[in-house]
Amino acid sequence: MVPSRVDSPSGAAKLAEAFLPPLGNRWLHTQAVAERARQIAAAVPEDERDLLEAAAWLHDLGYATELRATGFHPLDGARHLESLDAPRRLVCLVAHHSGATFEAEQRGLSAELATYEREDSPLLDALICADMTTGPAGESFDFDTRIDEILDRYAPGTEVHNAISKARPYLAAATERVRTRLERADQPM
Repeated sequence: MVPSRVDSPSGAAKLAEAFLPPLGNRWLHTQAVAERARQIAAAVPEDERDLLEAAAWLHDLGYATELRATGFHPLDGARHLESLDAPRRLVCLVAHHSGATFEAEQRGLSAELATYEREDSPLLDALICADMTTGPAGESFDFDTRIDEILDRYAPGTEVHNAISKARPYLAAATERVRTRLERADQPM
């Protein structure tokens, strides 16, 4: 049974709060990503803004110790949401946040991730942007600082380092599309 509506900001926040606070900085990061999603919401259609915030609250749910099955948090989070009968689009956004395809390839989990459709949309771009402009403890970073921080945190040759290195152009393009959409909406990034 789904607690509240996990595709609503309040329902997603409650679900995230049920799992992530013991993870310390991961919880701080999640809260800040949700706030960042609210700040850049004008980059998505009005009827998708709640879903953006919900996905931001849940994007790192798969890091929760009790939800770890594969050790790949986008997949573990998506599978948990799926087990709750969460809306398919939310499940897929969590599965594909922040270039997950690149890391799935590094981990040999491409086939498993491919069971979740990846959309190319302003909504996924905004989720990527919110995550890729928020530091590991909730700091506000520009895109390049965030990517460099990830590359410094994970040693060269590790799956995350390799994946982020390969994903950087894709993630940069998504972030730039958000910036352009916000400029058109006369909103700051």
